[in-house]
Amino acid sequence: MPSDTDIVRKAARAEGRVQGVGFRFFVMQAAQAAGVTGWVKNMRDRSVTMELQGDSAIVERLIEQIKRGDDWIKVTNFTVDDLPVAEGENKFAIRY
Repeated sequence: MPSDTDIVRKAARAEGRVQGVGFRFFVMQAAQAAGVTGWVKNMRDRSVTMELQGDSAIVERLIEQIKRGDDWIKVTNFTVDDLPVAEGENKFAIRY
């Protein structure tokens, strides 16, 4: 079990072929499988934003998985910033 000091929260933005290809569902499934909390949301500019919270090493591995995408998803630009940890968050959701 990670200590509280190992928990991080990241704000990320993905660009590329990330809308209309199941990207939000891909991110949600990967986050849930990794035990990461947060959310993912399509933006009007065709990018997708997300917040990812969990053990720092697990979040880093998840970010690498998201950047790789899959056969349909093609991430061409991915930015990440640090955020304060959201206390009490216990799930990952798709936001609309």
